[in-house]
Amino acid sequence: MTQPMGILISSFDFSPVAEDEFHDWYDTEHIPERRRVPGFLQCRRWLAVDQRKVSLTAYELASVDVLRTPAYLAIGYDNNSAWTRRVGWRCIKRLRFEGEQLAPGYRLAPERARALMVLAANVAAEAEEEFARSCERHHLPSVSAVAGVQCARLFRATQSTHKYVVTYHLDEPGVTRTLAWRRATEDYWAGRFRSSLRDCLHTSCVRYERRQTATGAISCP
Repeated sequence: MTQPMGILISSFDFSPVAEDEFHDWYDTEHIPERRRVPGFLQCRRWLAVDQRKVSLTAYELASVDVLRTPAYLAIGYDNNSAWTRRVGWRCIKRLRFEGEQLAPGYRLAPERARALMVLAANVAAEAEEEFARSCERHHLPSVSAVAGVQCARLFRATQSTHKYVVTYHLDEPGVTRTLAWRRATEDYWAGRFRSSLRDCLHTSCVRYERRQTATGAISCP
């Protein structure tokens, strides 16, 4: 049986640090370090739609075990670089999620998505089994049928403050304002499992792209 894919999601409010240095750190050191680690399949940055000082990065992994390999341990956790300590450690942590893909089990994030919605939540213990089963069998197929939704996936944590994460890769942010989206997502979360969800964290993002302006400054979408 194929081992499920893993994911590492890291989200910060980087208001405490200079914006240009934050992006320089991420783009020129942090991301390149991780791309060199075997098993890191994709590293993609996003910025929150309504909070442009909120960053979210999704690292697609061959398996979550990649985060325990010598190659990653050499640059992660206690071995973070001096630049990471100076910049990254000063940011306000919103979410760090390490987990396995439950559904569809082995699917990489689509390359062309321009927007991403991430829902992180804890679920009451007595409802966990039903939640995971319902999400896989009913919610993911329903939301995947919405126009503009490229991919919807469910992850369960191996290490995180939140037990479950659902990711929705979209054509553009406006997809989340359609009636079809509301019927497939908001009604679902606010209905059947409303009383079972805890610590919900929604992040609606647009894809980050680094561009240099004529003055040398960094321009982001």
